[in-house]
Amino acid sequence: MLTRQQARRLRDIHRSAGWPAQDGLEIELLASGMLHRVAEAGGAERLRLTDRGIACLAQALQRNRQALSAHDALVARVAQALLRDGRIVWTGLAVRARLPSEPDAAPAHANGLAPQGFVLHGEPPSAAPARWKICKPDVFSIRNTTVAAYLQPVVHEIKVSRADLLGDLRLSDKRDSYLDLGGQCWYVLGCDARGRPIAQEHEVPASCGVMLARADGPLEVLRHAPRRVVPDLPFALWMSLARAAPLPATALGDDEPGQALLDGPPADDP
Repeated sequence: MLTRQQARRLRDIHRSAGWPAQDGLEIELLASGMLHRVAEAGGAERLRLTDRGIACLAQALQRNRQALSAHDALVARVAQALLRDGRIVWTGLAVRARLPSEPDAAPAHANGLAPQGFVLHGEPPSAAPARWKICKPDVFSIRNTTVAAYLQPVVHEIKVSRADLLGDLRLSDKRDSYLDLGGQCWYVLGCDARGRPIAQEHEVPASCGVMLARADGPLEVLRHAPRRVVPDLPFALWMSLARAAPLPATALGDDEPGQALLDGPPADDP
């Protein structure tokens, strides 16, 4: 059985010119008969997959398809759409969000605005101490920019079950933590077994945008998310992002939408 690193290398060679890396992983694949060397007229060598290598790679892809749940598959689909837009994307993060000290001190952010006496992404005023909540957004992304004010952090929360969505919407703290983390928060809704949306946009609070993911076609925007200006990300969040691994741009070339999520290393907790 192929390891994840071996399967990734076979895919890379299969869709590339096949230039050798001449490392230990390549030696293992050559010795196991997954690859063979092809000599060119100029004396250079390239690598090609053998029939055995192609068969083993197909088996690895099939295992990955089975490993992906409907939720994971939609997470991967949203992440790939953001990568195509040129954004830097993380999945599986666990970071701290700053909330008002008392749960009932302020409602969920209305229209993307912070509660009175509460500073988002900055030091909270001494008169209104903050409390912290671990936030685990399904997809977090920022713009690929060199200007802090242009980062536009965005959270996408994926829901493929109506019961899961309704339970989530009852937790205002969870929604507030998403809004603290990103300048926008989107709920991406899947469809049930009959192809019907699990919810309508009016069921999601107005502070969040709503997208619909049908089985075929691009993601459909049902309602735009209010955008809040975020001058910069807090240092603790930068540290969490630095310890985690963003999805590689090469994920766009994968035949399977969720391949990069399965291959990537797990994100570290803050």
